[in-house]
Amino acid sequence: MPRVSVIMPVYNVEKYIAETISSVLAQTFTDFELLIIDDESKDRSIEICESFTDQRVKIIHQKNRGLAGARNTGIRHAQGEYLAFLDSDDVWLPSKIQMHVLHLDSNPLVGVSFCSSEFIDDDSNPLGNFQIPQTKNITPELVLCRNPISNGSVPVIRKSVFTDIEFTANFYGTDEKFYFDDRFRQSEDIECWIRIALTTKWQIEGIPDALTLYRVNSGGLSANMMKQLDSWEKVIAKTRKYAPKFIAKWESLARAYQLRYLSRRAVRNKDGKAAVQLVNRALASNWKILIYEPRRSLITIVAAYLIWILPRSLYNGIENFALKLTGDSQRKEIAKSNK
Repeated sequence: MPRVSVIMPVYNVEKYIAETISSVLAQTFTDFELLIIDDESKDRSIEICESFTDQRVKIIHQKNRGLAGARNTGIRHAQGEYLAFLDSDDVWLPSKIQMHVLHLDSNPLVGVSFCSSEFIDDDSNPLGNFQIPQTKNITPELVLCRNPISNGSVPVIRKSVFTDIEFTANFYGTDEKFYFDDRFRQSEDIECWIRIALTTKWQIEGIPDALTLYRVNSGGLSANMMKQLDSWEKVIAKTRKYAPKFIAKWESLARAYQLRYLSRRAVRNKDGKAAVQLVNRALASNWKILIYEPRRSLITIVAAYLIWILPRSLYNGIENFALKLTGDSQRKEIAKSNK
């Protein structure tokens, strides 16, 4: 029985999948199985997966169910004590699994272990910036408002955590056990993390190392951002059903953070009009984000208005300078955390 099961949903990622699989097979911790869930991919992705002859690689085919559905299929088939999740366009550093196994082995009350991430572009070049979430004292309200488990390629989770949150439903014509909610095609991860935080006794804790290389998609237009916001609102609605007092207390602040995040995405997509609208909605939802996170909130406001007002060439110069300063600061923060 492998100690770790790596669960990788695959759907139309032929450009990236070989690099992603290779990063798993290059892990310094070798006692794992790699479960590749073919979510009815239409391109050459599975053909590329089949070219890997490592016996730890197992390909499971299913009718298209989306990311949540593919993860659930992986969980049902997983044999490992720890389940590691990797999106099929991201990359792991070689020590990724080993460091999480050490973290979970040393902390029996921790059910979810996560890490920081470094951003890479479409061609796997580092962008010089990082996701550095809070790693300690993770409360349910922090999960709701700030989602420290910042992307789907960072968590390594005890299988027993999923046993504690499983539910039975008939979504496809027969009763099945579910963990992520298949009804969500976006925001399925944050819905799951909130449910873990609110309904189990497991602790959520991170390690500071940037062990995941997270690919920044060159797409992401305003329509997609609005779909993400709509999906997030559905997460709030579902959570309200079983934790109404919790949502009543934290909903406006959480929505402000979500709108601010989407404003930053609009800035990245060079959509000044959407960025300004979203950041204004964030402040209207709960202006206290200016108190709780003044630097990040002010930077978002300034960036949104600058990209809306300034000529593109002038804004790009300012943005590149700011990103370099931010990247340098983040590297120092990671280095300091590892001392």
